[in-house]
Amino acid sequence: MALESDVLTAVEALAVVPVVEIDDAAAAVPLARTLAEAGLPVVEVTFRTPAARDAVAAIAAELPDFLLGAGTLVLPDMVSAAAEAGARFGVSPGFSGACVAAAEKAGLPFVPGAVTPSEVGACLEVGARHIKFFPAGAYGGIATLKALDGPFGWTGARFMPTGGVRPENVGEYLALPNVFAVGGTWIAPRADIAAERWDVIGERARAAVARHYQ
Repeated sequence: MALESDVLTAVEALAVVPVVEIDDAAAAVPLARTLAEAGLPVVEVTFRTPAARDAVAAIAAELPDFLLGAGTLVLPDMVSAAAEAGARFGVSPGFSGACVAAAEKAGLPFVPGAVTPSEVGACLEVGARHIKFFPAGAYGGIATLKALDGPFGWTGARFMPTGGVRPENVGEYLALPNVFAVGGTWIAPRADIAAERWDVIGERARAAVARHYQ
């Protein structure tokens, strides 16, 4: 399987990807159900906590149609673990040829990261057209993405800015022709997941969906 796939096309259609940190795998399925019921059946579970792999496995087992992503995949072993747990796509904050190779071997659609023209070029060389732009706010945000569209727009490269994306600026990001989605931590913050504030998370997810279709 190539790095690109219909899974990423489906993510693009939803446009907003909740990026989450899960400390207790028992919270994973209730979180996923909350997002799905709100009309946002997608998540990027970051591999920053010991519970991340089990959280991905739990969602994969209970909600096989959910657009289940695994993020912060910075080492090949992490890519392999995410695929084995049942992730349907992987995301990295940067570019790593070894991680790309691991994703190809595992058959895992993969979104590598880039913030410079050279890094974007490296992504294109391996066949990636869906690229993470992180940390977006620290690397010029909307202005930088507009600048990158000049030399790279014709290639079909499109970005998922994450880091500094907020409800107040999400519309500006999504209006850019080279942005296929945004990643956001505001929908399901770590503290809200730990406290099982599903109603609050659901409200934010519904607001994000409504904002996308305005």
